[in-house]
Amino acid sequence: MPQYVIFFNQNWVGDHSEEWFASRAPLAGAVVDEMRSAGILVCAGGLTDPDEGFSADATSGTLEFRPGPYIRTADYVGGMTVVDVPDDEQARHWAGKVAVACGWPQEVRRLW
Repeated sequence: MPQYVIFFNQNWVGDHSEEWFASRAPLAGAVVDEMRSAGILVCAGGLTDPDEGFSADATSGTLEFRPGPYIRTADYVGGMTVVDVPDDEQARHWAGKVAVACGWPQEVRRLW
């Protein structure tokens, strides 16, 4: 079956209180549990701030590792879910559940 990445840009989340975020966590957890029970979950999780990561670059012919993002930008992926489903219709179904549970938009792309 094809795999799809369901993800969001951190800027799409918006400003909310800690209580609001705490109220979303059980909803998102329930969707992940539902995916796991359905046997379609590959992985899911939020990503740390880009400054906590690193980049690997071999475009110069020499592999270099640098702290932080490859390019500094205001837009960055905040989290993602990978599902293994038969078609776009099922990917839409699960992306919709994630969007409702999280309370912000999700983008979906098929892995190739």
